[in-house]
Amino acid sequence: MQKQVRIDKEFVVTSIQSLRNRWKSLSGLQKTLINVFVVGGLIAAYFIWQYSRTPGAMLYGHNHTDRPIFSYFVNDNWGGNGGMTCCWRIEGKTLKVDWIKSTTRTQYEQGTREETLSVEISNPPRQRSDRYLHVHFFPGDQVRLAWSANLDTPYENLKEAPAVPDAKDQEAQSQ
Repeated sequence: MQKQVRIDKEFVVTSIQSLRNRWKSLSGLQKTLINVFVVGGLIAAYFIWQYSRTPGAMLYGHNHTDRPIFSYFVNDNWGGNGGMTCCWRIEGKTLKVDWIKSTTRTQYEQGTREETLSVEISNPPRQRSDRYLHVHFFPGDQVRLAWSANLDTPYENLKEAPAVPDAKDQEAQSQ
């Protein structure tokens, strides 16, 4: 067994010496071109990888209703029950939002019970720098989505859901 290891080491050393001799025999221009191609290839591979990947998304929930949101999901990615969760891959022309409306003690005593709701919404336009998907819950079981590069959202100060065409309506208009 040691003989086999020794042969492999000798082979490696011989191969390295052979490569070193070939490198020394190259002209300065040839060495420069090889270095440029290797470094350029690595840089190109990095940029191609960065460009082709979809960055992860953070879900940020906003509740504008009088009932607590117990939990919500966007395309089966858990959004929590307030605040932010990370890091999900959110893709597709339409997004499925499921949420559970809970109750306060007073609402429960008045007969209101927990509800599970679901809706499909068009995925809003997303820039490469957008990392946050803001999920807004409005009265009347309305849900609106907005992408942003930071924690700012266009729906923050609204009391009602802005009118947004349904995903099916948008498809019919585009055809």
